[in-house]
Order: sequence, then C-alpha cells, then structure tokens
Amino acid sequence: MCGISGFYCGNSVFSEEDLRQMTDCLEHRGPDASGFFMKNGMGFGHRRLSIIDLSEKSNQPIHSSDGRYVICYNGEVYNFKELIQAHLPEHEFRSTGDTEVVLEGFAKYGPEFVENLIGMFAFSIYDNEKDELYVFRDRLGIKPLYYFWDNKDLAFASELKSLQKIKKLDLQIRNNSVKDFLHLGYIPAPFSIYHNIYKLESGSYLKINKDGLKSNRYWNVREKIRPEVISEEKDALDQLTTLMESSVSYRMYSDVELGVFLSGGIDSSTVAATASALSSKKIKTYSIGFKEEQHDESPFAKAVADKLDTDHHEFKVSINDALKLIPQLTDCFDEPFADSSAIPTMIVSKMASQHVKVVLSGDGGDELFFGYGAHLWAQRLHKTMYKALRKPASILFNQMSSRYQRVADLLDYDDNTDLSSHIFSQEQYLFSRKEIERLCIVSEENNTLPSWGVQAFIPINEDKSLSRELIPEEQQAMFDLQLYLQDDLLVKVDRASMKYSLETRVPILDHRLVEFAINLDPSLKIKDGSTKYLLKQYLFSMLPQEMFDRPKRGFSVPLSKWLKHELSSLIDETLSKDTVNSAGLVDFAEVQKLINDFRGGKDHLYNRIWLLIVLHSWYYQKILN
Repeated sequence: MCGISGFYCGNSVFSEEDLRQMTDCLEHRGPDASGFFMKNGMGFGHRRLSIIDLSEKSNQPIHSSDGRYVICYNGEVYNFKELIQAHLPEHEFRSTGDTEVVLEGFAKYGPEFVENLIGMFAFSIYDNEKDELYVFRDRLGIKPLYYFWDNKDLAFASELKSLQKIKKLDLQIRNNSVKDFLHLGYIPAPFSIYHNIYKLESGSYLKINKDGLKSNRYWNVREKIRPEVISEEKDALDQLTTLMESSVSYRMYSDVELGVFLSGGIDSSTVAATASALSSKKIKTYSIGFKEEQHDESPFAKAVADKLDTDHHEFKVSINDALKLIPQLTDCFDEPFADSSAIPTMIVSKMASQHVKVVLSGDGGDELFFGYGAHLWAQRLHKTMYKALRKPASILFNQMSSRYQRVADLLDYDDNTDLSSHIFSQEQYLFSRKEIERLCIVSEENNTLPSWGVQAFIPINEDKSLSRELIPEEQQAMFDLQLYLQDDLLVKVDRASMKYSLETRVPILDHRLVEFAINLDPSLKIKDGSTKYLLKQYLFSMLPQEMFDRPKRGFSVPLSKWLKHELSSLIDETLSKDTVNSAGLVDFAEVQKLINDFRGGKDHLYNRIWLLIVLHSWYYQKILN
C-alpha cells in the first residue's frame, strides 16, 4: 500500500515544488521510501509502504523494460503470479512484486489488461511515446483516487490533502456537496467538497492527452446482474465456500506480518475463521470495546478468538481516547465526513500497527448479504399496507417519544423521493431532503455532471438497462454497495488505517465474490427472518451457531450519550452563533432549535448534531485557517 500523486499540464502550471509537497504530505501512507519522475509538464510522486518484495527493486516510480512507460501505483494485485504465467511467461522481471507485472501487462496489452487484475488499486501510467497519461481505480473503489481538472490541467492523488497543497488551485466549496453531506454523512463520487476536484469512479479509468480528458468504464456492478438467480442452496454454499477460501487465501500473501480485525460479528468472524483454517500458524486478531455495554462487542470477539485459538489483542476505548482523536478527524478525511465509527477504527488501527503492517477486514458482508435494517425497511415500504398508512402513521409517531419520532421521520417522504437514499439517511438519523431545504442557506447549483464521460448515478429502480427486475431489498443493497460502501465505509477504513501506515485488505469484496452474491436468490440472504442466511451457513461450518445468537450490533461509538454529557461543550464551541454565521452554510436559528430539541429529550437527533459539528469543524480548520 502506498500514496501516489501526480499531474499532467500543458503550460507547466504545476511545479516540481508542488509535486514534492503533494507527495510529502502522504508520508503516512508510505514511510518506507519515496520517489519522483518528471518530464515535459507531467510528474509522478510516490510514497512506499513495503508489503510485497521489500527490496529497493520495487521502489517507485518504475519504468517498463523498453523505457516507454512509467507507473506510479498504490494497492495490491493478488493474482500477479498467475498473470505472469498466463500473459507474460517469457518476460524477465527485475523485481518479485506486483507493480512491475501490472506495468508490463499494460505495455503489452494496453488498458484492457486491467480487467485481469484481482485486487485493490489506484495507479497511473504515463506513455512517453504518445505523451498520454492513464489513471485507474479498482472495481469497488477500495483504494482512493482524487483528481483536479479544469479543462486544461490535471492533478491527482491518493488523498484530498495532497491536492490542497497546490497553492495555485482556487478551491471553492461546492454547495450541492454540502447538501449531500448533510443527507448522507459523506459526499458521494464523483464529487468532492470542492468544485473541480473529483473522485475517480470505481471500475473506471481516465485517459488524458493534448486532446483532452476522457473517462472510461471497464467494470460496472449493475452489468454483472444476470437474468437468472442462483437458487439452489447447496450449490450456492459450495460456490461461496470456494470463492471465500480463494479470496482470503489471496489476501493472506504478504512478505510482512499480517493480522485480522475481529469485532465478533458475522463478517469479521467469517474472515478470521477462514484465515485461521488456511494458516499454518496462529493468526493475530485485534478488537476494541467500550465501557458502555450496548456498544461493547469485545466479549464476543474474545469468544471467537478463543474458539479459533488466535493471538488476540484487545483495547478498551474511553471517552478520553475519543477526545484526543476528534480534533484529528478533519485532517484525516480532508472533507466533511461524519461516520463516527472512524474513531474506534483509528484506535484499533493504531493498536494493530504496533504489531503488523497488514490486516484483513470484514467489510462488505452487510451490503452483499442483506445485513442492514434498511433492507427490511425497503421491503416494508413497498408493501401496499405501508403505502396506505404511511402518512397518518408518520403524524401519529411524531407526537410520541424520541424512539417513535425517528420512525416518523422515516415514513415522511414524497412520492417522487429517491427511496433508497431516504431510507439510508433516516436509518442513520441524518437530515432528510426536506429538512435540508429549511436548514441550508447556500444557493442551489446546477448539478450537471462533468463533460468528459462521467456517468450519472441512476436510482436503481429507474435503471432500465438491468437484465432482471430487482426486488426492494436488492435495490437498497445496490444503493449501499455503490454509494455507502464506496464513499463511507471504505473511505473510513482506508484513512483510519493508513494514518498509521497499516494496509487493510477486504476479502469479502473480491469482485468474483461480489458478482456471485448479487446474483443470489434473495431467499438465500433473508430466510425465516434470519439476515445474511447463506453467509451464516458458511460461518457455522467453522464456528458454533449459538455463538452468534444475539441481535446485530454496529461498530459504533455511544455518540448520543457523549454529546449529552462528555462532549456537550463541543456543541457549544463548534456551533456557536459566530461560528455558524461566519461559515454561512446553514441557518443558525434552525441549528439552535435542533440543539434545544436534542437537549430537551429528542435523543434521535444526535447524528444531525454530529453532522453540523463535523461540517463546521472542517470549515474552521480547512477554510478559515
């Protein structure tokens, strides 16, 4: 895993000093080595975290054997040895890592070679002969890639902070991104908080030359939906077993020490159990817990670790640990990002980084196997009875306790509402689109997509290109897979772990496993009221079912309690009248009403308060300063 940066400009608007500053600020992503390449208005900067082939031969940027191409690469391609045998058997490699394989494969076969890669990656290749630059991102958006483009010049990097180092860029806040953030808690691709800075969409690549910029898509999860589903349980379980073992086995290959994040839930336990079964030695596992019992999964993690006989490490999170990290969140994520589970993720990453350089994580199981409450709400809200009773029920629930007011918010939407987005937002206790129109005072902008080939996100229920009609649960899961997973969960894990120079691998998001899971009969995901049914059957072949007979708990912090007590002063400091008015993003009267309602007993408003704290903390640190 590494940090990359670079640019391509026709009039030398970016300098060598820009490139060095862009690259140096990514040192946390790659403390082991650095390298640069510049030629005729283009440049690459690289920070290396040595995982495969620890020798200097794999330091970057790397030139192809014929000297025509140069690569600047971040990630891991797990099947690189098979790629050599299948596509490059005669080539004499100078290193034993995956980077050179990707480069020489591109040199021989062109950009289509990316379709053969199994892994997570973001990389750029420059063609000296044609003066062309390519920038790629993996299929699921596991590895990040931001880029600036103003129809003349391109700059790209692993993190937004790298582009913020270019002093020549006039970065202006994109108002619609503020609204998206308040609705979702993150800013969905292809946009960022700034005009002219974008996130490269998953499964796509850019090609830039003197004629301009073009975006191309090489993989689209919706195009992998097949007309017929896999409905026979034994066949499905056999396929899942083969794919999971292959995926975990690939991701256990490393020239450095490796561990597993273990929460004790279904997904992380599945990864840990598979890794333990495949390993010839005791694996290392890492978990954290909280003093608040309703948020503490550490006893379950320890029970799984004991059963698997792992080398287990555990850390209890206190409010003081959180207080130390909250001021660091803005610099870690660079744009407004409200997932408070970033705090425990940073803590467990710091702990693991003291022992290993690579960890496996269980991300993806909920999105692929229907693990969220939102999937059940999608099912309910499409039923005729719910449609008929929705509006009167919303009015009634709004007069009741905070617990029911949250349901009232979920039931309160118009017929033209994007239901997947609304269900997600209200399941997370965030602002609805109606609330945002009252709250925001920034002007509405034209939401036109960039002209160089970026595709619009079409709500799944409006997509006429699908090979079969998806039921509501599948529609909601596809929203989670394409937006929430990519722009929240994977961002959180990447930034939190790379802050401590720790590489995180996600076996459940092997694209082969994803293509299998989206074509499962939904009855194999929710069966007899049990969510993630098939995944559980696989897990129960390795661990006793009774270990998991308990309600699902998310990997979260006791944020409502903290904001009521230990972090109460943070509300007053960050959301003061002067601070809110100086930012000019939201109406202070609406903010004050929200704070009063929260402190008056409407506990379900805690995440809305947190959104505003994050937004104004970001504004104060990144704009005013």
